[in-house]
Amino acid sequence: MISIRAFLAVLGRDVFVTGRELPSFLAQVLVQPVALLFIFGKVLGELGYTQPGYAQVLLPGMIALNAFLVSLQNTSFPLVLDFSYSREIEDRLLAPLPISWVAVEKMLFGALRGLFAAVLMVPLGVWMLGRIDWDLGGLPFALLCMVLGSASGAAVGMTVGAAVPPRRINIMFAVILAPLMFTGATQFPWAQLDHLRWFQVLCAINPLTYVSEGMRGALLPGIPHMAPWVCVLALLVAMLLFGTLGIRFFLRRALD
Repeated sequence: MISIRAFLAVLGRDVFVTGRELPSFLAQVLVQPVALLFIFGKVLGELGYTQPGYAQVLLPGMIALNAFLVSLQNTSFPLVLDFSYSREIEDRLLAPLPISWVAVEKMLFGALRGLFAAVLMVPLGVWMLGRIDWDLGGLPFALLCMVLGSASGAAVGMTVGAAVPPRRINIMFAVILAPLMFTGATQFPWAQLDHLRWFQVLCAINPLTYVSEGMRGALLPGIPHMAPWVCVLALLVAMLLFGTLGIRFFLRRALD
């Protein structure tokens, strides 16, 4: 009971701090996806360089991108700072709860931030595009994909943040962020990559692909997409695999 209360107190403190820093948080998580949606979905469409309806395909991908990458970054970056000069992690480790729970709280908080950022993309996309042709019956499954995508992104962020030394984290993100963004099927349907089989296989390794495909299949069922159960299973496997690795690396760093 004491551990649960301590866990909720630590989580509540993080949420409170986010509320106080809301403008900077919104700028951090919305500028990049909104810019991508505006350029690829609006500008190129107005100029005739993309097919009609492409923006409808792009928006679910941008929502998936926010869910996954914001969770990843908001788990890994604070963790790197906590283990480097700030040493804030020591205060959390002294809390009356198991050390592994500290890692779980970090992932849960990062996932909540990612989920919040993903939900914000919906009204922004509607405002920017003017109209969206979604199958509203798919909203519950789309929300499930956002939740699983946020949790998977946070698990990957925990693995990266706990495994990579602080002095190398900038290099690591420079190496992995662009491939994650552009192999995650956020700008295109994965199922239509048959003529680029090697790239289709490469995209299938990226957990973000299953968030994008799940979102797109739920909201735009007429677009070729992966089977929903494949997306859910892949995201659960990614969440459990990277979550387990991340907690193991976290314990190693915390007890070092």
